[in-house]
Amino acid sequence: MTEVVLDASALLAYLNEEPGAEAVEAALGQGAVIGAANWAEVLSKVAESGGNPETLSEALKARGLLGQALRVLALLPEDALSIANLRPMTKVLGLSLGDRACLALGLRLGQAVLTTDRDWQRLSLNVEVRVVR
Repeated sequence: MTEVVLDASALLAYLNEEPGAEAVEAALGQGAVIGAANWAEVLSKVAESGGNPETLSEALKARGLLGQALRVLALLPEDALSIANLRPMTKVLGLSLGDRACLALGLRLGQAVLTTDRDWQRLSLNVEVRVVR
């Protein structure tokens, strides 16, 4: 099964049926992962907009997405080092800690990352960046 790493922005595009949702849906069909930091970001956006994070989690589990088509992976100590080392080159592009966590996970797994942030394509990293919209 081919896996890709989803950035919070990509998963939110899918959940909100925004442009790029089809690309994320296709990725989920092949198997995808999201880092715990990015999953927390998605849940935080849901809570911020008045939604219930627990309800979303349960709904995604019931649909066979969360835990199956989409696995949440923990942040490892080696990821923390990558996140820190990415800071100097990504600061000028305004990448957040969550953005760097997604890239670090992609680097660790050797998998492409899906995002809605076009600026990520300007980075020279050993990870494929796919912009979904």
